[in-house]
Amino acid sequence: MTALWIAHVKVTDAAAYGEYASRATVAIADHGGVFLARGGAYEQLEGPDRPRNVVARFPSLQAAHDCYHSTAYQDALSYAKGASQRELCIVEEFA
Repeated sequence: MTALWIAHVKVTDAAAYGEYASRATVAIADHGGVFLARGGAYEQLEGPDRPRNVVARFPSLQAAHDCYHSTAYQDALSYAKGASQRELCIVEEFA
């Protein structure tokens, strides 16, 4: 079953977060991830407002997990720390 990587982000340092996004894009693609939503219009209905919302689909829950824990993604993530407030989860899709 495929899995979705769902992130809600408030960017506090655009330059550093831009570096994260560039590097993370490569790591995500290397694990079979494709973006379904990345920024764009949204409507916050509940919870904290995070104006950047990202959804990526991976071939499996394991692929999404492996991506997050990969050296390439962890390197990218070092640029996001201190440059954003984020929530991220992986959710298995229905077949």
